Amino acid sequence: MRIPAGAVALAGAFSGVYPKASPGGWQLIGVTPLDMWDLERDEPALLKPGYRVRFRDAGPQVAVGAAPVPSKQEAVAASVPDGPHLKVLAPGMQALWQDLGRPGRAGEGVSQSGALDCGALRAANRAVGNDAATGCLEILLGGFEARCHGGALLAVTGAECKVEVTNSEGAVRSPALYQPFMLESGDRVFIDAPTAGLRSYLAARGGFEVAPVLGSVATDTLAQVGPPAVARGDRLVIRPQTAGQAVSTEQAPAFEAPRPGSTVVLDVVPGPRADWFTAQALSNLATQGWRVTPQSSRVGIRLEGEVPLERQVPGELPSEGTAVGAIQVPANGQPVLFLADHPLTGGYPVIGMVANHHLDLAGQIPVGATLRFNLLGAFEPVCPSLQDDEHP
Repeated sequence: MRIPAGAVALAGAFSGVYPKASPGGWQLIGVTPLDMWDLERDEPALLKPGYRVRFRDAGPQVAVGAAPVPSKQEAVAASVPDGPHLKVLAPGMQALWQDLGRPGRAGEGVSQSGALDCGALRAANRAVGNDAATGCLEILLGGFEARCHGGALLAVTGAECKVEVTNSEGAVRSPALYQPFMLESGDRVFIDAPTAGLRSYLAARGGFEVAPVLGSVATDTLAQVGPPAVARGDRLVIRPQTAGQAVSTEQAPAFEAPRPGSTVVLDVVPGPRADWFTAQALSNLATQGWRVTPQSSRVGIRLEGEVPLERQVPGELPSEGTAVGAIQVPANGQPVLFLADHPLTGGYPVIGMVANHHLDLAGQIPVGATLRFNLLGAFEPVCPSLQDDEHP
Protein backbone atom coordinates (compact mmCIF):
# COMPACT_ATOMS: atom_id res chain seq x y z
CA MET A 1 0.00 0.00 0.00
CA ARG A 2 1.39 3.41 -0.98
CA ILE A 3 0.99 6.04 1.73
CA PRO A 4 0.81 9.80 0.88
CA ALA A 5 3.30 12.29 2.27
CA GLY A 6 2.12 13.79 5.56
CA ALA A 7 -0.02 10.79 6.51
CA VAL A 8 -0.38 10.39 10.28
CA ALA A 9 -0.44 6.76 11.37
CA LEU A 10 -0.57 4.49 14.43
CA ALA A 11 1.06 1.15 15.17
CA GLY A 12 0.54 -0.20 18.67
CA ALA A 13 1.88 2.36 21.15
CA PHE A 14 3.64 4.31 18.38
CA SER A 15 2.53 7.17 16.15
CA GLY A 16 4.32 8.65 13.18
CA VAL A 17 4.12 10.91 10.15
CA TYR A 18 5.24 9.78 6.69
CA PRO A 19 7.62 12.49 5.38
CA LYS A 20 7.37 11.25 1.77
CA ALA A 21 4.99 9.11 -0.22
CA SER A 22 6.11 5.54 0.36
CA PRO A 23 4.87 2.00 1.02
CA GLY A 24 3.63 1.38 4.55
CA GLY A 25 1.41 -0.75 6.75
CA TRP A 26 0.52 1.42 9.76
CA GLN A 27 -3.09 2.44 10.50
CA LEU A 28 -3.82 5.84 8.94
CA ILE A 29 -5.80 8.35 10.99
CA GLY A 30 -5.24 11.58 9.09
CA VAL A 31 -2.93 13.83 7.06
CA THR A 32 -0.92 16.90 8.12
CA PRO A 33 -0.20 19.76 5.67
CA LEU A 34 3.15 20.42 7.38
CA ASP A 35 6.30 19.53 5.48
CA MET A 36 8.05 17.03 7.71
CA TRP A 37 11.12 17.07 5.47
CA ASP A 38 12.41 20.02 3.42
CA LEU A 39 15.95 20.20 2.08
CA GLU A 40 15.60 23.97 1.65
CA ARG A 41 15.55 24.40 5.44
CA ASP A 42 18.76 24.65 7.46
CA GLU A 43 17.52 21.64 9.43
CA PRO A 44 15.51 19.57 6.92
CA ALA A 45 13.74 17.39 9.52
CA LEU A 46 10.88 19.16 11.29
CA LEU A 47 11.05 16.72 14.21
CA LYS A 48 14.06 15.36 16.07
CA PRO A 49 14.55 12.67 18.72
CA GLY A 50 13.34 13.92 22.10
CA TYR A 51 10.69 16.30 20.73
CA ARG A 52 7.16 16.02 22.16
CA VAL A 53 4.38 16.16 19.58
CA ARG A 54 0.67 16.86 20.01
CA PHE A 55 -1.87 16.23 17.27
CA ARG A 56 -4.99 18.34 16.85
CA ASP A 57 -7.90 18.12 14.44
CA ALA A 58 -7.31 20.61 11.59
CA GLY A 59 -10.71 20.00 9.99
CA PRO A 60 -11.30 18.79 6.42
CA GLN A 61 -8.23 18.32 4.30
CA VAL A 62 -7.62 21.21 1.89
CA ALA A 63 -5.98 20.49 -1.45
CA VAL A 64 -2.82 22.48 -1.99
CA GLY A 65 -2.04 23.48 -5.58
CA ALA A 66 1.10 25.58 -5.23
CA ALA A 67 3.47 25.47 -8.16
CA PRO A 68 6.62 23.43 -7.50
CA VAL A 69 9.74 25.42 -6.71
CA PRO A 70 12.96 24.36 -8.48
CA SER A 71 15.44 22.76 -6.11
CA LYS A 72 18.98 24.04 -5.56
CA GLN A 73 20.27 21.04 -7.51
CA GLU A 74 18.02 21.84 -10.49
CA ALA A 75 19.11 25.48 -10.40
CA VAL A 76 22.78 24.47 -10.46
CA ALA A 77 22.16 22.03 -13.32
CA ALA A 78 20.48 24.78 -15.35
CA SER A 79 23.48 27.08 -15.06
CA VAL A 80 26.38 24.74 -15.81
CA PRO A 81 29.43 26.77 -16.88
CA ASP A 82 31.52 26.05 -19.95
CA GLY A 83 34.71 24.05 -19.58
CA PRO A 84 35.91 20.44 -19.77
CA HIS A 85 32.96 18.08 -19.39
CA LEU A 86 31.47 14.76 -20.39
CA LYS A 87 28.26 14.85 -22.44
CA VAL A 88 26.19 11.79 -21.48
CA LEU A 89 25.07 9.82 -24.53
CA ALA A 90 23.64 6.88 -22.55
CA PRO A 91 23.43 6.60 -18.74
CA GLY A 92 22.93 2.84 -18.68
CA MET A 93 20.51 1.25 -16.23
CA GLN A 94 21.43 3.61 -13.40
CA ALA A 95 24.20 6.18 -12.95
CA LEU A 96 24.26 7.90 -9.55
CA TRP A 97 26.54 10.38 -7.84
CA GLN A 98 28.19 8.80 -4.81
CA ASP A 99 30.92 9.56 -2.31
CA LEU A 100 31.48 8.21 1.21
CA GLY A 101 28.07 9.46 2.35
CA ARG A 102 26.63 11.49 5.24
CA PRO A 103 27.80 9.99 8.52
CA GLY A 104 26.42 11.25 11.81
CA ARG A 105 22.98 12.39 10.61
CA ALA A 106 20.82 9.49 11.79
CA GLY A 107 19.32 11.76 14.46
CA GLU A 108 17.90 13.88 11.65
CA GLY A 109 16.44 10.83 9.93
CA VAL A 110 19.19 10.75 7.29
CA SER A 111 21.17 7.58 6.65
CA GLN A 112 24.82 7.63 5.62
CA SER A 113 24.16 6.18 2.14
CA GLY A 114 27.24 6.52 -0.13
CA ALA A 115 29.04 4.14 -2.48
CA LEU A 116 28.26 0.45 -2.14
CA ASP A 117 31.88 -0.41 -2.91
CA CYS A 118 33.79 2.27 -1.04
CA GLY A 119 37.15 0.64 -1.80
CA ALA A 120 36.52 0.89 -5.55
CA LEU A 121 35.47 4.54 -5.22
CA ARG A 122 38.65 5.38 -3.29
CA ALA A 123 40.79 3.52 -5.83
CA ALA A 124 39.21 5.40 -8.75
CA ASN A 125 40.02 8.71 -7.08
CA ARG A 126 43.58 7.74 -6.20
CA ALA A 127 44.17 6.60 -9.79
CA VAL A 128 43.48 10.13 -11.07
CA GLY A 129 45.15 11.94 -8.17
CA ASN A 130 42.03 13.09 -6.29
CA ASP A 131 41.30 12.99 -2.60
CA ALA A 132 39.99 9.47 -1.99
CA ALA A 133 36.57 10.73 -0.84
CA THR A 134 35.82 12.80 -3.97
CA GLY A 135 32.44 12.19 -5.58
CA CYS A 136 32.29 9.74 -8.49
CA LEU A 137 29.69 8.17 -10.72
CA GLU A 138 28.43 4.77 -9.57
CA ILE A 139 27.27 2.93 -12.70
CA LEU A 140 25.03 -0.13 -12.38
CA LEU A 141 25.51 -2.93 -14.94
CA GLY A 142 27.41 -0.78 -17.44
CA GLY A 143 25.90 0.61 -20.62
CA PHE A 144 27.29 4.09 -19.86
CA GLU A 145 28.56 6.21 -22.78
CA ALA A 146 29.75 9.82 -22.89
CA ARG A 147 31.62 12.17 -25.23
CA CYS A 148 34.47 14.27 -23.86
CA HIS A 149 34.67 18.00 -24.49
CA GLY A 150 37.92 19.74 -23.63
CA GLY A 151 39.95 16.72 -22.52
CA ALA A 152 39.97 14.79 -19.23
CA LEU A 153 41.89 12.24 -17.18
CA LEU A 154 39.60 9.40 -16.06
CA ALA A 155 39.70 6.04 -14.28
CA VAL A 156 37.17 3.21 -14.00
CA THR A 157 37.16 0.72 -11.11
CA GLY A 158 34.82 -1.77 -9.47
CA ALA A 159 32.99 -4.38 -11.57
CA GLU A 160 34.95 -6.46 -14.06
CA CYS A 161 34.04 -4.92 -17.40
CA LYS A 162 35.48 -3.65 -20.68
CA VAL A 163 36.15 0.06 -21.19
CA GLU A 164 36.40 1.37 -24.75
CA VAL A 165 37.59 4.78 -25.96
CA THR A 166 36.81 5.78 -29.55
CA ASN A 167 38.48 8.87 -31.00
CA SER A 168 37.08 11.22 -33.65
CA GLU A 169 38.69 9.13 -36.42
CA GLY A 170 37.10 5.88 -35.23
CA ALA A 171 40.20 4.31 -33.66
CA VAL A 172 39.34 2.22 -30.59
CA ARG A 173 41.46 1.46 -27.52
CA SER A 174 40.66 -0.37 -24.30
CA PRO A 175 42.08 1.24 -21.15
CA ALA A 176 42.72 -1.07 -18.22
CA LEU A 177 40.56 -0.97 -15.11
CA TYR A 178 42.07 0.71 -12.04
CA GLN A 179 44.45 2.69 -14.30
CA PRO A 180 44.28 6.39 -15.32
CA PHE A 181 43.65 7.17 -19.00
CA MET A 182 43.40 10.36 -21.05
CA LEU A 183 40.51 11.51 -23.20
CA GLU A 184 40.99 14.14 -25.89
CA SER A 185 38.20 16.43 -26.94
CA GLY A 186 35.77 14.48 -29.12
CA ASP A 187 36.68 11.05 -27.69
CA ARG A 188 33.83 8.78 -26.63
CA VAL A 189 34.13 6.51 -23.59
CA PHE A 190 31.93 3.42 -23.20
CA ILE A 191 31.66 1.18 -20.13
CA ASP A 192 30.34 -2.23 -21.13
CA ALA A 193 28.14 -4.58 -19.09
CA PRO A 194 30.22 -6.36 -16.44
CA THR A 195 31.13 -10.02 -16.56
CA ALA A 196 31.58 -10.01 -12.77
CA GLY A 197 30.34 -7.63 -10.10
CA LEU A 198 27.59 -5.05 -10.50
CA ARG A 199 28.86 -1.52 -10.03
CA SER A 200 31.58 0.51 -11.76
CA TYR A 201 33.03 3.79 -10.48
CA LEU A 202 34.05 6.58 -12.86
CA ALA A 203 36.36 9.30 -11.53
CA ALA A 204 37.81 12.37 -13.26
CA ARG A 205 40.91 14.26 -12.17
CA GLY A 206 39.73 17.37 -10.34
CA GLY A 207 36.36 15.83 -9.57
CA PHE A 208 32.96 16.59 -11.06
CA GLU A 209 31.05 19.81 -10.46
CA VAL A 210 27.95 18.59 -8.61
CA ALA A 211 26.12 20.37 -5.82
CA PRO A 212 26.25 18.55 -2.46
CA VAL A 213 23.08 17.92 -0.47
CA LEU A 214 23.54 17.95 3.32
CA GLY A 215 27.30 17.94 2.85
CA SER A 216 27.53 15.02 0.40
CA VAL A 217 26.88 14.26 -3.26
CA ALA A 218 25.67 10.74 -2.40
CA THR A 219 22.26 9.82 -3.79
CA ASP A 220 20.08 7.95 -1.29
CA THR A 221 17.54 6.12 -3.46
CA LEU A 222 15.21 5.23 -0.57
CA ALA A 223 15.09 8.62 1.18
CA GLN A 224 15.35 10.52 -2.14
CA VAL A 225 18.12 12.69 -0.76
CA GLY A 226 20.96 13.83 -3.01
CA PRO A 227 21.48 14.80 -6.64
CA PRO A 228 19.19 13.26 -9.26
CA ALA A 229 20.33 10.28 -11.31
CA VAL A 230 22.42 11.15 -14.36
CA ALA A 231 20.35 11.25 -17.56
CA ARG A 232 21.03 11.28 -21.28
CA GLY A 233 22.11 14.76 -22.41
CA ASP A 234 23.53 15.81 -19.05
CA ARG A 235 26.86 17.66 -19.03
CA LEU A 236 29.15 16.37 -16.31
CA VAL A 237 31.44 19.34 -15.71
CA ILE A 238 34.98 18.55 -14.53
CA ARG A 239 36.57 20.91 -12.04
CA PRO A 240 40.08 22.17 -12.84
CA GLN A 241 42.88 20.51 -10.87
CA THR A 242 45.23 23.30 -9.84
CA ALA A 243 47.25 21.21 -7.41
CA GLY A 244 47.09 17.83 -5.75
CA GLN A 245 48.42 14.34 -5.72
CA ALA A 246 50.05 12.55 -8.60
CA VAL A 247 48.08 9.92 -10.47
CA SER A 248 48.51 6.33 -9.28
CA THR A 249 49.14 3.28 -11.45
CA GLU A 250 49.26 0.96 -8.44
CA GLN A 251 45.53 0.64 -7.70
CA ALA A 252 43.98 -2.83 -7.79
CA PRO A 253 40.70 -4.49 -6.76
CA ALA A 254 40.49 -5.56 -3.12
CA PHE A 255 38.66 -8.79 -3.99
CA GLU A 256 37.62 -10.89 -6.96
CA ALA A 257 34.29 -9.61 -8.22
CA PRO A 258 31.54 -12.27 -7.88
CA ARG A 259 29.91 -13.68 -10.99
CA PRO A 260 26.28 -14.68 -11.62
CA GLY A 261 25.83 -18.26 -10.45
CA SER A 262 28.85 -18.14 -8.15
CA THR A 263 28.80 -18.72 -4.38
CA VAL A 264 29.90 -15.84 -2.15
CA VAL A 265 30.76 -16.29 1.53
CA LEU A 266 30.13 -13.36 3.88
CA ASP A 267 31.31 -13.24 7.50
CA VAL A 268 28.45 -12.54 9.90
CA VAL A 269 28.26 -11.57 13.57
CA PRO A 270 25.08 -13.09 15.14
CA GLY A 271 22.55 -10.69 16.70
CA PRO A 272 21.27 -8.40 17.99
CA ARG A 273 17.99 -10.35 17.76
CA ALA A 274 19.31 -13.84 17.09
CA ASP A 275 17.52 -15.00 20.27
CA TRP A 276 14.20 -14.39 18.49
CA PHE A 277 14.95 -17.40 16.28
CA THR A 278 15.10 -21.12 16.89
CA ALA A 279 18.43 -22.93 17.14
CA GLN A 280 17.53 -24.64 13.86
CA ALA A 281 17.04 -21.26 12.18
CA LEU A 282 20.53 -20.15 13.23
CA SER A 283 21.89 -23.40 11.86
CA ASN A 284 19.99 -22.93 8.58
CA LEU A 285 21.29 -19.37 8.26
CA ALA A 286 24.85 -20.68 8.23
CA THR A 287 24.50 -24.01 6.43
CA GLN A 288 22.15 -23.43 3.50
CA GLY A 289 22.68 -21.32 0.42
CA TRP A 290 20.68 -18.12 -0.14
CA ARG A 291 19.89 -17.10 -3.71
CA VAL A 292 20.09 -13.39 -4.60
CA THR A 293 16.71 -12.45 -6.12
CA PRO A 294 15.96 -9.79 -8.76
CA GLN A 295 14.12 -7.75 -6.08
CA SER A 296 17.48 -6.43 -4.87
CA SER A 297 18.70 -2.83 -5.01
CA ARG A 298 20.85 -0.28 -3.20
CA VAL A 299 18.40 -0.58 -0.30
CA GLY A 300 19.08 -4.26 0.26
CA ILE A 301 19.61 -7.73 -1.17
CA ARG A 302 16.49 -9.89 -0.98
CA LEU A 303 17.41 -13.52 -0.45
CA GLU A 304 15.59 -16.79 -0.97
CA GLY A 305 16.41 -20.07 0.76
CA GLU A 306 14.86 -23.51 0.61
CA VAL A 307 14.08 -23.45 4.35
CA PRO A 308 12.78 -20.13 5.76
CA LEU A 309 14.14 -18.95 9.10
CA GLU A 310 11.72 -19.83 11.89
CA ARG A 311 11.12 -17.60 14.89
CA GLN A 312 10.75 -18.76 18.45
CA VAL A 313 9.46 -15.38 19.70
CA PRO A 314 5.99 -14.58 18.31
CA GLY A 315 4.45 -11.15 17.99
CA GLU A 316 5.79 -7.88 16.65
CA LEU A 317 9.06 -6.16 17.46
CA PRO A 318 8.81 -2.41 18.19
CA SER A 319 10.65 -0.43 15.52
CA GLU A 320 14.32 -0.05 16.32
CA GLY A 321 17.41 1.28 14.59
CA THR A 322 18.99 -0.62 11.72
CA ALA A 323 22.43 -0.42 10.11
CA VAL A 324 24.15 -1.27 6.86
CA GLY A 325 24.94 -4.98 6.84
CA ALA A 326 21.93 -5.94 8.98
CA ILE A 327 20.25 -9.22 8.01
CA GLN A 328 16.60 -8.55 8.75
CA VAL A 329 14.06 -11.37 8.64
CA PRO A 330 10.46 -10.50 7.65
CA ALA A 331 7.47 -12.66 8.54
CA ASN A 332 8.03 -14.96 5.55
CA GLY A 333 11.40 -16.07 6.96
CA GLN A 334 13.35 -15.01 3.85
CA PRO A 335 16.12 -12.59 4.91
CA VAL A 336 17.00 -9.17 3.53
CA LEU A 337 20.60 -7.93 3.70
CA PHE A 338 20.52 -4.16 4.13
CA LEU A 339 22.90 -2.07 2.00
CA ALA A 340 23.79 1.64 2.06
CA ASP A 341 20.29 3.02 1.33
CA HIS A 342 18.60 0.95 4.05
CA PRO A 343 15.76 2.36 6.20
CA LEU A 344 16.91 3.81 9.51
CA THR A 345 14.39 1.82 11.53
CA GLY A 346 12.69 -1.52 11.12
CA GLY A 347 10.14 -3.68 12.89
CA TYR A 348 11.51 -7.08 11.92
CA PRO A 349 14.21 -8.82 13.99
CA VAL A 350 17.83 -8.71 12.81
CA ILE A 351 19.39 -12.15 13.07
CA GLY A 352 22.94 -11.04 12.25
CA MET A 353 25.25 -8.34 10.89
CA VAL A 354 27.64 -8.74 7.96
CA ALA A 355 31.18 -7.95 9.10
CA ASN A 356 32.48 -4.55 8.01
CA HIS A 357 35.28 -6.07 5.94
CA HIS A 358 32.73 -7.76 3.65
CA LEU A 359 30.36 -4.82 3.05
CA ASP A 360 32.08 -3.72 -0.19
CA LEU A 361 31.89 -7.30 -1.47
CA ALA A 362 28.17 -7.41 -0.66
CA GLY A 363 27.64 -4.33 -2.85
CA GLN A 364 29.02 -6.18 -5.89
CA ILE A 365 27.00 -9.42 -5.64
CA PRO A 366 24.88 -9.95 -8.79
CA VAL A 367 21.40 -11.41 -9.10
CA GLY A 368 21.54 -15.20 -9.36
CA ALA A 369 24.57 -15.60 -7.15
CA THR A 370 24.31 -17.66 -3.96
CA LEU A 371 25.24 -16.33 -0.52
CA ARG A 372 26.56 -18.39 2.34
CA PHE A 373 26.94 -16.88 5.78
CA ASN A 374 29.95 -17.71 7.94
CA LEU A 375 28.98 -17.08 11.56
CA LEU A 376 31.83 -15.55 13.54
CA GLY A 377 31.16 -17.21 16.89
CA ALA A 378 28.00 -17.87 18.86
CA PHE A 379 25.33 -15.32 19.67
CA GLU A 380 25.94 -13.31 22.82
CA PRO A 381 23.38 -10.76 24.08
CA VAL A 382 24.68 -7.20 24.03
CA CYS A 383 23.23 -6.46 27.48
CA PRO A 384 22.89 -9.72 29.44
CA SER A 385 20.40 -9.58 32.30
CA LEU A 386 21.94 -9.11 35.74
CA GLN A 387 20.62 -9.91 39.20
CA ASP A 388 20.38 -6.95 41.58
CA ASP A 389 23.28 -8.24 43.68
CA GLU A 390 25.47 -8.50 40.57
CA HIS A 391 25.44 -4.77 39.90
CA PRO A 392 28.78 -3.08 40.70
